[in-house]
Amino acid sequence: MATTKTPKEQFLDAYEREHQTTMKVLRAYPPDQADLRPHPRCKTAKELAWIFVLERGLGTMGLKNVFASGNPGSGQAPPPPPEWADVLAALEKEHGEFAEVVRSYSDEEFQERIRFFTGPGTLGDWTRAEFAWFLLHDQIHHRGQLSIYLRIAGGKVPSIYGPSGDEPWF
Repeated sequence: MATTKTPKEQFLDAYEREHQTTMKVLRAYPPDQADLRPHPRCKTAKELAWIFVLERGLGTMGLKNVFASGNPGSGQAPPPPPEWADVLAALEKEHGEFAEVVRSYSDEEFQERIRFFTGPGTLGDWTRAEFAWFLLHDQIHHRGQLSIYLRIAGGKVPSIYGPSGDEPWF
């Protein structure tokens, strides 16, 4: 007999699946190309990968509603560690911590309203579920950017949502 998953369970399933795909792209990236910057206005590959880590921390703060009274941070994000492997290790750690925070909420609490940015300097209402999905979609967006960097860096682009030129399905 099939059971219907709650919105929180649906999110956690997608979060884990997308994380594995993101890690596949990050592991395929050549570490000696971490300083690649395709355009002067672009981040380096390492800075782009570091966004995944920073957003998990930001997400944990958001889920805990610490922005309800305004921006609690200094506006200065910590820089990425020097080694590519350290970025990946930090992401694995933050990934698990964010998932645990999501799991800590009941299904009802996952639908409660929190405050987070809706534009530059503007706070608005989100449900925890909406906020979590927003962060996941942003991860997917940045992973797409990183897959282009991966191609430019001479790496092999893995299958993400379907076959790639480097990982055909048949």
